[in-house]
Amino acid sequence: MKKFLLLILSAMILTLTACGAGQSTATEAPDATKDETAVTSARPEDDTAVMLPKYQYALSGSHEVKGRQGVCSEGDYYWVSGSTTLAKYDKDWNLITLNEDPFKGYEIEVNHIADIDVYNNELYIGAEYFMDGVGKNIQVAVYDGDTLELKRTFPFEPESGQLECSGIAVNPDNSTVWMCSWVGEESGRYLYSYDLKTGEYKGKVHMQMPPQWLQGIAYYNGSFYMTADDGTADDKEPDHLYRTTIKDGATDCIVTLERTFDDVTLQGEIEGLTFDHAKNQLLLLYNRGARIVLGMPKGFYDGYDHEISEVFTYDMTERK
Repeated sequence: MKKFLLLILSAMILTLTACGAGQSTATEAPDATKDETAVTSARPEDDTAVMLPKYQYALSGSHEVKGRQGVCSEGDYYWVSGSTTLAKYDKDWNLITLNEDPFKGYEIEVNHIADIDVYNNELYIGAEYFMDGVGKNIQVAVYDGDTLELKRTFPFEPESGQLECSGIAVNPDNSTVWMCSWVGEESGRYLYSYDLKTGEYKGKVHMQMPPQWLQGIAYYNGSFYMTADDGTADDKEPDHLYRTTIKDGATDCIVTLERTFDDVTLQGEIEGLTFDHAKNQLLLLYNRGARIVLGMPKGFYDGYDHEISEVFTYDMTERK
């Protein structure tokens, strides 16, 4: 009987030991899951800071301006570009200076100014000859912020593959100038970089999930923001704002949808953008009234006999 009881007790001890071993094995599973999560979280689609908008935007006003292409801000002034004009405004949107002959001084023919930027009271402009959706003679041009006169140009790199310039942005954090292209296919899938001081071409970055019909670009707090004329005005579809961050030495970047502009006066053609750092505002140029075909006004919508260009201002709040 004693031997029988000892056999039963031994069996129970072995069973408990096996169960304990099983429990030990089970506790290893979460560690394996953590490892898998760590690997997966390196993918941009698992990072909410990459895939979700960075700011909330509340429309606070609009201002009609002389110019249909771009807007920029520095200190106490705003500048606005038309296809063939440059204008300077104070912070109350009073017109200070207007240049209606901005192409004086170029060595090759240009007829079109795109979205613009400003740095140290110098305007950076993407100029070109543009007709019916086709661009050539692209120039990175620098203008005086007070006189609005041409000061110098950068040598363009045709081997970059850029076929048109719809916007330009200065990144003061690493002394570079960036351009985007409205023309689609390969040209519109990249952002193109030049050295701010020397004008030397530095390379291009491939946008993953690239927006369609880029119109403007601006740099703000470590990221680039781009406007895209990707809504069909005839169908009352809104245009959009996108965001990307480009790491040093990167060959590609992830693009995120930042804002849908369903609150403008009338769906038309989105253009350039800028940020007012002092007011913490996004400034967005939007055109309405004209029908746009291949990037050029061709007649008007019902109720309009001329095109209206407006700068919409949005108060920004960082998302938590």
